[in-house]
Amino acid sequence: MTLLSTWLGIELRRRWRSLVVLALLVAVASCTVLAATAGARREQSVLPRLLANTLPNDGIVVPNDPDFNWEKVRALPSVEALAEIALNGPAVEGIPFEETKEGMPAVADAEIMNTIERPIVFEGRLADPTRVDEVVLTPAFAKNYGYGVGDTLTLRTYKPETIDEAYDTPDAPPPDGPSQEVRVVGVVRGPWFSDEPGSFGTVVTTGAFFDKYKANIVGAVPSVPVNAIVRLKDGAAGLPEFRRQLAGAVGKPIDVWSTADDNARTQSTLNFLALSLLAFGITALLAALFLIGQALARYTAGSVADLLVLRPLGLTPRQVVVSATAPPAIAGLAGALLGIGGALVVSIWMPFGDAALLEPAPGLSADWLVLGVGGLLAVLAVAAGAAGTAWIALLASYSTRPVRRSMLAAAATRLGLPVPVVIGTRFALEPGRDRGTVPVRPAIIGAVTGVLGVLAAFTFSAGVADATRSLERFGQTHELQAEVGWGEPKPLPALAGWIAKWRADPDVVSVTDAPSNVAEAGDSTLTVFSYGVRPGSPMPTVMSEGRLPRTAGEISIGPTTAKELHATVGSKLLLLGSVKPRAEVSVKVTGIGFLPESPHSDYSEGSWMTADGYRALFGTAAKFHSALFDLRAGADVEAVASRLKEPLPKPLKGAIYPPRPPLQALLLYGIQLLPAFLGGFLGVLALGAVGHAIATAARRRRHEVAVLRALGMTRWQARVIVITQASVLAAIGLVFGIPLGIAIGRILWRVVADITPLEYAAPVAALASLLIVPVALLVANLLALWPGRLAAGMRVGQVLRAE
Repeated sequence: MTLLSTWLGIELRRRWRSLVVLALLVAVASCTVLAATAGARREQSVLPRLLANTLPNDGIVVPNDPDFNWEKVRALPSVEALAEIALNGPAVEGIPFEETKEGMPAVADAEIMNTIERPIVFEGRLADPTRVDEVVLTPAFAKNYGYGVGDTLTLRTYKPETIDEAYDTPDAPPPDGPSQEVRVVGVVRGPWFSDEPGSFGTVVTTGAFFDKYKANIVGAVPSVPVNAIVRLKDGAAGLPEFRRQLAGAVGKPIDVWSTADDNARTQSTLNFLALSLLAFGITALLAALFLIGQALARYTAGSVADLLVLRPLGLTPRQVVVSATAPPAIAGLAGALLGIGGALVVSIWMPFGDAALLEPAPGLSADWLVLGVGGLLAVLAVAAGAAGTAWIALLASYSTRPVRRSMLAAAATRLGLPVPVVIGTRFALEPGRDRGTVPVRPAIIGAVTGVLGVLAAFTFSAGVADATRSLERFGQTHELQAEVGWGEPKPLPALAGWIAKWRADPDVVSVTDAPSNVAEAGDSTLTVFSYGVRPGSPMPTVMSEGRLPRTAGEISIGPTTAKELHATVGSKLLLLGSVKPRAEVSVKVTGIGFLPESPHSDYSEGSWMTADGYRALFGTAAKFHSALFDLRAGADVEAVASRLKEPLPKPLKGAIYPPRPPLQALLLYGIQLLPAFLGGFLGVLALGAVGHAIATAARRRRHEVAVLRALGMTRWQARVIVITQASVLAAIGLVFGIPLGIAIGRILWRVVADITPLEYAAPVAALASLLIVPVALLVANLLALWPGRLAAGMRVGQVLRAE
């Protein structure tokens, strides 16, 4: 113990800087890995934690009938609780009308927030359901507009006749009915009261407010449907029985949406975000093991070389290993503790993306299973790495193999380059001998890994940025789309005439008239779109394989549908229509490609058929009807949309708008900062590792520099040795790291593109590629400043006497 404490004192005095650097590297790495792992667990569990405390609903009953009798539903034996929700609500005075023009769904009775969907209260309390003048806010509304508990709002409603005239039209007028001043009493979050990505938030009124302003919310006729959320005694498992009881009670089938299905889709999104964060953490862990490992190896190898001097005095191999291991183990402990503290601080910003809108307990979170076990493993990994390196270095001390020479350094000698350049090249590429031995391969690999990791991360990030900016990657090649005749059982007679008028617009290249319906293919269903563009002006369509159909017996399908049906180009499908009498049609798959994203279909699901093929399957019936616009290059999309929708008659009940970003694009947008963070993390580790290598070499090989100084080398030439060493390491990192980084970044992006799915386009991190060379050389030389100053300022006589 006396020997160990004495050695620790010596190491802390002479090599404290190296130990501090090692501790900081461990801290940065452990903070990143622990924060990512704990964040992934928090991300993945956010929905179950929210559902566990909020009395969530099990289904949404959608009769879309303003006069529906809900008392019959409440009386059903399977119903535990039911709350009515009007599909319209008040607007907030002082808030831009464009942000609330669709209204905020109004609570229609006192059950919600009481026996069903009782939210978590972040501030204040729940509103009194008997008070007209009390409301609660969702967090997004409070954040976006700066309102909080105690503030007052003025809610504006519509005149009943305005509701009857304008409800469900694309251009709803501003509210023109009575106003009500309300006071904010709470900020809440629940499954039903969670904010959507990109939303402005919601003001939640009371049942008493609905009772007072019912005609101003649903109209005089009434025109606005009142739907309901229901909580069942048997939970989601009771939905089939509830549907049967409901149909028997009202005399016809009623559409009931399963909340469990919605939750499953939400959980799938959360799993994607959690997996992305976990992959970030695993990548950071692997990089940390490698880059910190080589710094640890250099430090420990140097300690073993110093301790070997004491072997003749009786120092045992075991004492050599223990003494060499203790200082880095202590640095690892300090770094792990700092990392745990950093991970706790980072938890304030977790979870990220869509999960943040569902988190029931935002703020600081301590996942002690991850932090405790992870911190312990970090300390053990450093100690085990140091002990293993010390043992290997001890065994190597008995070896009599000749010193490895570098071909590059030999070439520098043959070319007659200046002595400092030759010596610096040897310092970078040759390990040296005896007590001046320094592992050089870890430094070289560290430099390559740093450049490779940074460029791969930014190349991948360029792919993410391109996909989030370009909806064409998701097959959305049209600039505008119209949803017309929602829910109509067949195409409206006037639609063909309006499409002809749209096509006559000078900025419109083509219009795809795309009615759609649902067909069965084996055990699966798929949406079938009619491929209705005019010959000679086809809408651009992104195909991953094959081509669009050309005859009635052909079909192209989306990538997700192809996986579900186990179909490839050339496969035969037997389709069964949904219109009575149900037609059965055999078709051949001619291509796999993307489709338009719409409120009722996903861009990677469904299919295209020709107009003749569609009619053979469904006749003239359409469940939904879309029109897709391909515009002239350079056209003002907003101006064209305004011009095209101007003559749209009310019976079409539609809207014309630019294509919406698919959910997958929003998911990618949510993770686009992760590659940049990973690149920065790898860059920091690489800087620490390479800087440690330069500093270690300058200290371990100072006697060689001292000899050269005694023979007449100047102070500046001593600096050039260290500068050359740093520049050679950076140059090798660039030569191998740049092509490998670009290749790995593109490979990873192709994998993500196939999984998402989206159209792959080779990403180019132009700015990173241009800056990586000068920045790497500049940073390497900055890292060489302090070791170079030490080399130039050494006391030659003192160093030689010590040697």
